[in-house]
Amino acid sequence: PTIFVAMPSILVNSRDITNFVVKEGHGVKGLAEMGLESLPEQYIQPPEGRMDTSIIVPEESVPVIDMSHWHDPKVADLICDAAEKWGFFQIVNHGVPIEVLKDVKDASHRFFNLPAEEKRKLLKENSPTNNVRFGTSFIPEAEKALEWKDYLSLFYVTDDEAAAFWPPVCKNQTLEFIQSSDLVVKKLLRVLMKRLNVTEIKESLLMGSKRINLNYYPICPNPELTVGVGRHSDVSTLTIPLQDDIGGLYVRKKVSDSWIHVSPISGSLVINIGDALQIMSNGRYKSVEHRVVANGRKNRISVPIFVTPKPTDVIGPLSEVLESGETPKYKQVLYSDYVKHFFRKGHDGKENRICKDMTA
Repeated sequence: PTIFVAMPSILVNSRDITNFVVKEGHGVKGLAEMGLESLPEQYIQPPEGRMDTSIIVPEESVPVIDMSHWHDPKVADLICDAAEKWGFFQIVNHGVPIEVLKDVKDASHRFFNLPAEEKRKLLKENSPTNNVRFGTSFIPEAEKALEWKDYLSLFYVTDDEAAAFWPPVCKNQTLEFIQSSDLVVKKLLRVLMKRLNVTEIKESLLMGSKRINLNYYPICPNPELTVGVGRHSDVSTLTIPLQDDIGGLYVRKKVSDSWIHVSPISGSLVINIGDALQIMSNGRYKSVEHRVVANGRKNRISVPIFVTPKPTDVIGPLSEVLESGETPKYKQVLYSDYVKHFFRKGHDGKENRICKDMTA
């Protein structure tokens, strides 16, 4: 079918658009900058995939926790309660310098402003390493409808490897953000493990690997018809998303069909529990669905750090959690197998993964 755009001499049909966006490295950003008058059909989500504004709860927000006195038992309780009841919270006064947060956001814009021929060098089929990948949507070849998002994904191995392969326009800033957030992650995990009666912090298991994404959500001509990111939960132990001031991240309220906006707070970091920690806590800490809406007025970026087990780790309920006789709710599974399952299909919520495939 023909898709008319503001510059029809360049793109006239859906195949041209897919090649332009996915194969040629222009991304959705390049498409958005052509002055589209309407959303191309491959980005139109089925009704069940769109955000229904009637189920948004505007008067609620996820907890905001001041980390200034993180040794205070009251702060520890706030963190653990948020992990149990919400699966999401924001932290302020966390110790990561504001300049570091600003610099990595600026670097994200610089990367996505590179010419398409530069970004094309980092597509899956062109990148010199599997640890660096530029792409668009989530898994274009497996999705019924594409997501309105471009990304750069950087899997951290060592500083030297990053120096050799990460794009120069954002390399130093992304490394600084990862390194600066390391202490915050350790503090949070120490607190969360203590409530589980785990005294030895298993850093190698809980945070054996790290990946950072730079995400770009361009202005969209029909934001109500598509999504930035569809419903999903993360496969991580913890995810640390850095938002800009635009907003658009929504979290599913536990045991309900309502959604809550994670309103941007200057200088804050968002924290969300991933599937791996839900499994290791035997379901005590909750990995919840979240999504990102498209925006019709402004370009948005986010920079999440994914803290995960190593691919070779086997995850399951921690032995300390089961010492009291608690029945394991989840099977033991090789983490790389769990991740492969996640990347096999598009974002379609959480229930099709952790609940069916991992239940003991």
